[in-house]
Amino acid sequence: MAVPDISFIVPAHNEAQLLGQTLTALHVAARAAEVSYEIVVADDASTDRTSAIASAHGATVVRVAHRQIALTRNAGASVARGTLLVFVDADTIVPAETLRATLTVWRAGAIGGGASVHLNGRLPWSARLALHPFRFGMRVARLAAGCYVFCTRQAFDAVGGFDARLFAGEELAFSRSLWTQGRFIVLRERVVSSGRKLRTHSAWEVFTLVLSSVIRGPAVVRSRKHLDLWYGDRRHDPDAA
Repeated sequence: MAVPDISFIVPAHNEAQLLGQTLTALHVAARAAEVSYEIVVADDASTDRTSAIASAHGATVVRVAHRQIALTRNAGASVARGTLLVFVDADTIVPAETLRATLTVWRAGAIGGGASVHLNGRLPWSARLALHPFRFGMRVARLAAGCYVFCTRQAFDAVGGFDARLFAGEELAFSRSLWTQGRFIVLRERVVSSGRKLRTHSAWEVFTLVLSSVIRGPAVVRSRKHLDLWYGDRRHDPDAA
């Protein structure tokens, strides 16, 4: 069996509502870019139709029960066959132009990178105010947001994948690890991710999480205990597709 150019790796937990449109967009982008590809969905203990939807969209499904994003990303990568690994969150749309830009920098020698993150739907004013400096800061600092991270298989293996000790912020640690392997580029081209966390959680909840991280340091992201923003029960989002 021929090795695909790209493996899209999609970690998912109870993502039946949004996963289908994410996978459809990946098919469209890859076909437009005329690149060989596969899609791997790492289903982490879902109790809804996540796996069935993934299979219906032609994805290879890996079932795990980690409830930890770093381990789930690594589980998807463990079965991926592509030369380039592209990690995409289950609620994120990747436009064709972003995938083309990814392929361009990869073929020019970059070993990894990310993209500019935009959020869909209604957003609180505080989030709208913070997004532009956030995107600029991530690009300047060469840090990939977790909803879209790409790297070569060789670089992934060299750094040992995502840090299995982390329950959040794993993409930032992964970005820093990849710096040691070669050129890492955060693209100006965008991906569009769901803004549901910012619609279903108050500014106070987000602030207290940030404050806890400052006070307690790295210990915060080494347990699910204080990370309800990512691991708590999914709240209803009236803006979700």
